[in-house]
Amino acid sequence: MDLDDTAARLGVPVEDVHRVHRLAGDRPSAPLPAKADAPAILDRLAVRPDDAAEIMAGWPDPDSPLWTPELRWLLDRSIALVRADLGGHDWLSPGPELPRERGPAWRHLYVYAHLALVDVVMGYHRDHGIPDAVSWVTLADLGRNLAIDRRMHRQGWPVMQSWLTLHARGGVYELGRLQHQRGGTAIDLHIPESGPMTPEAVAASLDEARAFFPRHFPDERYTAFSCGSWLLDPQLLEYLPGDSNIVRFQRRFELEPYEEPEGLDADVEVLRFVFRTLTTPLDQLPRRTVLQRAVVDHLKAGRHWYWRRGSFPI
Repeated sequence: MDLDDTAARLGVPVEDVHRVHRLAGDRPSAPLPAKADAPAILDRLAVRPDDAAEIMAGWPDPDSPLWTPELRWLLDRSIALVRADLGGHDWLSPGPELPRERGPAWRHLYVYAHLALVDVVMGYHRDHGIPDAVSWVTLADLGRNLAIDRRMHRQGWPVMQSWLTLHARGGVYELGRLQHQRGGTAIDLHIPESGPMTPEAVAASLDEARAFFPRHFPDERYTAFSCGSWLLDPQLLEYLPGDSNIVRFQRRFELEPYEEPEGLDADVEVLRFVFRTLTTPLDQLPRRTVLQRAVVDHLKAGRHWYWRRGSFPI
């Protein structure tokens, strides 16, 4: 297949297609589940009915006119690219950002790739003795992210399509209130949208991780929990009460010296996570909570939020 022509037909940068070709090579892909089984799998992955209906409508049947040769190539090679890094835990893009307004095949191509990898990563989990309950609650982040993307009017997916490759490779696990990402000597913490982040829920999740990783990954040695987030920005202390869940979460961490994160704008990330929007004018954002008012007032004053990293001993 002519890669330059493929890029032109997909409407994406040529270098993105060459990257997929380079990383996937001729490595094996993985088949999608049978279409008849897909609704039950989507349900287990917490995919909402409206999103599930779109996914089923765009299913890559062999005779589907929605699936052009270049889309089928990208789906196959994206699956191979992610599968080749099974067990990896670094950030990994599965492929180029597609013009998703062109239809369900374009909108959900990386969802189909994710579905093809469910059996692969479940096998990886079983090899490590990970209970099915942990596997399914971890992989159900797909449904959560699709629902958030819908709320964001499809603005969130470019980040989500890479984030979800961690789940498909066995790089992240949802244990109670927090998600725990493998890597190096520190377990990186992520906070999904799943209810209050109470100190009790956080402590229980940390305790679960302290038992989980030595049991299932005994060759990996972790000495700390770490986190990179706008939630660790000390400026929040100017606005939030000392007994707030965010402040109490912050107090667990010793911050690293500030370094400007490459390719990440903390102001944008705050808007993404607090308001689930990237384009709404500040004057039109809700002000129902102390945090919402803090974010808006801070930005309207011409100030900025900062992405901070910190850690604490395991």
